[in-house]
Formats: sequence, structure tokens, C-alpha cells
Amino acid sequence: MRILIIGLGIYGSNLAIDLTAMGHEVIAADSSATLVEAIKDKISTAYIIDSTDEAALDALPLNSVELVIVAIGENFGASVKTVALLRKMGVKRIYARAVDDIHETILRGFQVDRILVPEQRAARELTRELALGAGVDAINIDRDHYVMKFPVPEFYEGMSLSEIDMEHNFGFRLVGVTRVTERRNAIGLIDREPVMVDNPTPDFRLQKGDMLVVTGTQRQFRDMLRHIK
Repeated sequence: MRILIIGLGIYGSNLAIDLTAMGHEVIAADSSATLVEAIKDKISTAYIIDSTDEAALDALPLNSVELVIVAIGENFGASVKTVALLRKMGVKRIYARAVDDIHETILRGFQVDRILVPEQRAARELTRELALGAGVDAINIDRDHYVMKFPVPEFYEGMSLSEIDMEHNFGFRLVGVTRVTERRNAIGLIDREPVMVDNPTPDFRLQKGDMLVVTGTQRQFRDMLRHIK
């Protein structure tokens, strides 16, 4: 995907670098020559422009990108005016960063395709980490339910899935199990990587290093931890 990012503060610059690493073609712009200089060799193209100036904004390749992300956060006025100009110029797909509720409300008035609130997301992730533990990856399904991936607790090492019976004992539903497997790569070296176990049977025994993927609630997860401690 060809993406234009406007605003190269900490959030915008990290986003540009990460998207480039994922294989996207990233074009970026900022009014700060210092910020542009710091990133220009890490992405496809970088421009020094004032995005609140319509003539300057029109110099960007707006018609050849698939998505424009307005990552400006600190300068409320610049963010809003940039989005307004992009809408005026007919840009169809816009994501925009909001730093507070008022900012978000105004951006929604421009009917941007997505509001980015990294601070709120970071807060939610920290809350989840404190509730579930640092070793747990979790994705919300709804307000209460998650898909959770976590290392097999030492208590369960060597036990079979039927012995643990997570669904009966805690309400979890097992989605899958991953196990680190050795594979030879293209140049003949051995790589160790997690691989999903195909259809584990009830007598499948867990071992150290396995990862469990389940659906459930935070409360169910905490109940399991209390049970095995």
C-alpha cells in the first residue's frame, strides 16, 4: 500500500518506520526540517511542507496514495486545518490522530475514516497487562471477552488437555496450541519457531514452551491463576 503520513513527531515517525518495515511504500511530510532529515533515509520519500498551506499541501502526491494519515497531535489547529484541506481537495481515505475528546469530536465532523487515539490505546494495553500479566497477548472481542495467548503455566506442564479441562473448570474455550519446532531454512540453517499444533486431541500433553490460545474473560483468566498458585 502507498501511504502518506503528515506529521513526524514521535508517533508519526515511528508509524512511518513500522509501516515501511511491513513492506508499505511510505511518503511523509512535516514542517520541521529536522524531523524530515531524521527519517528521510528510512522511508520512501519525505517532504518539508506546511500542511496548513493549501498550495504546499497540493504539492504532495495526494492522488497517487491509497491512504493519508494525519499524525499531527500536539498542534490542534494544524491537525484540524490539514484534515479540512484534505477533504476540500477530495482525498477519499483519511485517518487522523486525536489527542482528546474535543479534538476527536471535531475530526469526526469531517467524517474521517478512522480516528487514531494512541494514548488511550496505550492506557488500555497497560491496564490489560496489569490485569493479565506481561506474558499475555490479548485482543478484545467485546467489552469483556478476549482472545488470549499465553505460555503454558509450569503447573500444567506434562498434563493432558483433558486433565486440565479449561472449559469445564474455568470457562475458557481452547482455540489452539503452538509449540516451538525446529525447521531448516532456505540456506540450510536450523530455525526454531512456534507452529500451531493441528487438532490437538484430549490426550495431547503440554510441555514447557508451549503457548495456549483461548477465548475468555479477564476474570476467568485470574480464576485460573489463583487455582494454580
